[in-house]
Amino acid sequence: MAKRIQFARTGGSEVLEFADVAPAEPGPGEVRVANRAIGLNFIDIYFRTGLYPVPSLPSGLGTEGAGVVEAVGEGVSHLKPGDRVAYAQGPLGAYAERHTLPAAKVVVLPDAIDFETAAACMLKGLTVQYLLRQTRRLEGGETILFHAAAGGVGSIACQWARELGVKLIGTVSSPEKAELAKRNGAWATIDYTKENVVERVRELTGGERCDVVYDSVGKDTWETSLDCLKPRALMVSFGNASGPVEGVNIGILNQKGSLFVTRPSLNGYADTRERLETMAAELFEMLESGKVKVDIAQRYPLAEAGKAQEALQGRRTIGSTILIP
Repeated sequence: MAKRIQFARTGGSEVLEFADVAPAEPGPGEVRVANRAIGLNFIDIYFRTGLYPVPSLPSGLGTEGAGVVEAVGEGVSHLKPGDRVAYAQGPLGAYAERHTLPAAKVVVLPDAIDFETAAACMLKGLTVQYLLRQTRRLEGGETILFHAAAGGVGSIACQWARELGVKLIGTVSSPEKAELAKRNGAWATIDYTKENVVERVRELTGGERCDVVYDSVGKDTWETSLDCLKPRALMVSFGNASGPVEGVNIGILNQKGSLFVTRPSLNGYADTRERLETMAAELFEMLESGKVKVDIAQRYPLAEAGKAQEALQGRRTIGSTILIP
């Protein structure tokens, strides 16, 4: 038997149970990983609350972790028992001591990267990779707005943008978070609790506004984000922390300057093993070179996953949070 977090109904953190389960044997094309560290992400809350549906109940939770391959199924050739690995996709169930998932979603972890770092940044780091290098391939010289710049994804984005020569303006909710974002490489920050984001963006850019806006907040920042874009610029809506963007009249994109908009996801970019491994290789190079450092500011025992989610949802976290099985 092994411990895992599961839920039999959607709702608040109180629906999470710390239960004993029998780890699934890997089938064809699958591996079972003994987790050493587990990533915590806002998408986990979307599944728990029912914003994103789960295949069935009771359900496991989480998609990100790092550990050691314990068993492999038929047809798996690129992984073997004992390999150090990390993953960010696959079926729900990473909030567990052991997790069985498709081998195509698992990559070998370089020796120079420890389990906690990998668990803290696989989903977030791969997200930044596709945002900055694929959704629009930034080459340097662009000015971008990145919401929640002191969070897990934002902290990595600030560093990666700095290395690319991109001016990142980060929104934050406190002076402490502003300091963290600047330390990570943000060109400028805006405290949205005290400053008008659109007006401040215009001031910082001499009226030009931004080439790209990256928005993981959703409903509360949609209009603001559009108003921060220069004509024919790109709006990247990649999260729903405040709720989903709904009821949008597409004509608003014309009214605000013939804007482009996309709603990407990691699964839409890392959709083959080859693409995943290429993306992971670039992320691992950034980590091994020291160009990107991961700030693990919070660690919780696996049994306290509910408390960890409450802190994340209440915006009481900075950097990354991990669960320790």
